Amino acid sequence: MSSPRVLVLNGPNLGRLGTREPEVYGHETIEDLAARCRAVADELGLVADVRQTDDEATLVGWLHEAVDTRSHVVLNPAAFTHYSYAVRDACAQVTSAGLTLVEVHLSNPATRETFRHTSVVAGVSTGTVAGFGLGSYDLALRAVAARAR
Repeated sequence: MSSPRVLVLNGPNLGRLGTREPEVYGHETIEDLAARCRAVADELGLVADVRQTDDEATLVGWLHEAVDTRSHVVLNPAAFTHYSYAVRDACAQVTSAGLTLVEVHLSNPATRETFRHTSVVAGVSTGTVAGFGLGSYDLALRAVAARAR
C-alpha cells in the first residue's frame, strides 16, 4: 500500500519568507519550510509535495489536482484567505471528495488587523491551525496523518 500523499500549498508572498516581516513570519525561508514539511511528512508516513505560488489561478488548479489525484491538502492561502471565493470553492471540492484539508497560518490572524479576522476558507476546511510559526505545518501534517489512517 502506498503512503498517503499531501499537497502542502502556499499562497501569495510566502515565497518571501525570511525577508518579509520576519517579526511576524519568522526568519525561516520557503526552502526551510519545504524541507521541514517533507521531513515531518516522512516521519508520519506521508509523501509531501510542497509548493508556493503568488497566482490565484495556479492555486485553484493545484486544489483541483488534489481532488483528481486523491491527495490531502495543507493550505496556507495567505491573503487569499480573506477574499478568494475561487480558492474557497476549490477547497470545498477537496473536502467534498472526502479528503482532509487543513488551513494553516504562521501567525494567528485573529490577533492581527481586523481584515484578517475573516477566513472564507475556514468554513469548508476540515480544520485550521494558526499561530505556531512553522510548527503550524507540523500540527497540520499530524492531523492529516491521523485522518488518513
